[in-house]
Amino acid sequence: MPKAPAKRRLHHRPCALGDHRRPTTSQTLREPVAKIQLVSKTYSSAEQAYRAVKERILSGALAGGELISEGEIAAELGTSRTPVREAFLRLETEGWMKLYPKRGALVVPIPPDEAEHVVHARYVVETAAVRGATANDRGMLLDALHSSIERQRDLAAADDLDGFALADTDFHRTYVLAGGNPLLSGFYDSLRERQRRMNSVALRRGPVDMTRIIEQHARLAELIAAADVAGFADALVEHLSGVHQLELRSR
Repeated sequence: MPKAPAKRRLHHRPCALGDHRRPTTSQTLREPVAKIQLVSKTYSSAEQAYRAVKERILSGALAGGELISEGEIAAELGTSRTPVREAFLRLETEGWMKLYPKRGALVVPIPPDEAEHVVHARYVVETAAVRGATANDRGMLLDALHSSIERQRDLAAADDLDGFALADTDFHRTYVLAGGNPLLSGFYDSLRERQRRMNSVALRRGPVDMTRIIEQHARLAELIAAADVAGFADALVEHLSGVHQLELRSR
């Protein structure tokens, strides 16, 4: 009976350059890591560019109607144009910019009707929040409001317009949160960026009487302390109308 053919023994050999064998486990792990690190670095640069440009828009440093270029921002940030381009596209999607190929990006001005709508929405939310806040103990709220007013005085003395605009926004948000209605607070926060930009623009529009604004804030705090919701509503109309140069009625 003939013998069965002997089984061939397979011998492994090292992969040479150009060999199309499957990469080793260590190779498989190393390659994706390099790609992930590259993507992460690109994303980080784009995120940084997005935050930097958006901050300038919200602070009023980049005025509505101003045309800027990718190269200009890239040079200021010390990065390439690619992450700046991604940032511009994201800002256009959010409505802060309008891109024009080969010309640059236009910072979208605040439409007059939008400013009026935002101020009216603020009035509705803030008066409703104060109505809720005055039904509860107001000790902690008043302490926070007085602390905010003191900070505003310090910022005004230092002529820090950007810091003052932020403090102004936070002052109003403090009593909105104290109203205890998470739906109103959530809606109010959705307007926060628009509020901040409007405050910054108002403060940069011309000579600013920050002392007057602080006095109005102090008056609002007094009316909250007295649980005078009707008086608060009237004072808020005067305050918002004066700061944003809009006509607003309380009742």
